[in-house]
Amino acid sequence: MENLRLRNQEFQWGDRTYVMGILNVTPDSFSDGGQFNSVDSALSQAAKMVAAGVDILDIGGQSTRPGAAQISVAEEINRTVPVIQALRQRFNTVISIDTTRAEVAKQAIAVGADIINDISGATFDEQMLFVAKALDAPIILMHIRGTPETMQTLTDYEDLITDLKAFFEERIQAAKQLGIKNSHIILDPGIGFAKTAMQNYDLIRHQQVFRDLGYPLLVGPSRKSFIGYILDKKDPKERVWGTAAACAGAIAFGADILRVHDVPEMIDVCKISDAIWRPKST
Repeated sequence: MENLRLRNQEFQWGDRTYVMGILNVTPDSFSDGGQFNSVDSALSQAAKMVAAGVDILDIGGQSTRPGAAQISVAEEINRTVPVIQALRQRFNTVISIDTTRAEVAKQAIAVGADIINDISGATFDEQMLFVAKALDAPIILMHIRGTPETMQTLTDYEDLITDLKAFFEERIQAAKQLGIKNSHIILDPGIGFAKTAMQNYDLIRHQQVFRDLGYPLLVGPSRKSFIGYILDKKDPKERVWGTAAACAGAIAFGADILRVHDVPEMIDVCKISDAIWRPKST
């Protein structure tokens, strides 16, 4: 597995767990919609994450909660690009653009984003892999079925782990055929995307199957409904402790990056979990 260097950050996979902080500049995301959808509020939240030691800031302008409707490309650009531009002027932290649209990715990278985070695994927009290659940008390939509007009706798998592995193998092949470097491919099993609550727990237990494909693994359990299902907590903001447990479990089963809302708390979780399961990092 090849390490990745972006700006002043060296991602040495297996050495420790890296933390991606979620910054949704949307009015309707499932957990923090409307909280950071101005440049000033986004900058303020990013400053807190950077001070806590976040490794990546993930900026998203299109809600991907279950049932979310699509916005226009122009609207997504208007939401994300000014925020990324402002962040880049202030911070040297690695930035990812959470988008399924090649044009949004292109414009985000032009103003300072470093990574493309595509929840469709570059299947919604056939140009996405071409953009990643042309701009020499790492890309996170996530598994999903259907769209955010339809995904929760598409949870019937012949074999969940085998199906996801086959999806990743096909996506990796598509990326490599275009000449995308091995070090620029990151996989995400898509916790909460076209999976039932209990299927998400299965995914965490079987993460190593995907990591064995030879690429770093990003896992995003933060505040999601599979946690609320067990804890009987309908408010996503009340799922911080459940998220902490899911993050510790994800680290135990091989996650390299965790995508989270509660950055200071989950950085603590990572440090202790790494001390237990990655003793070389202590």
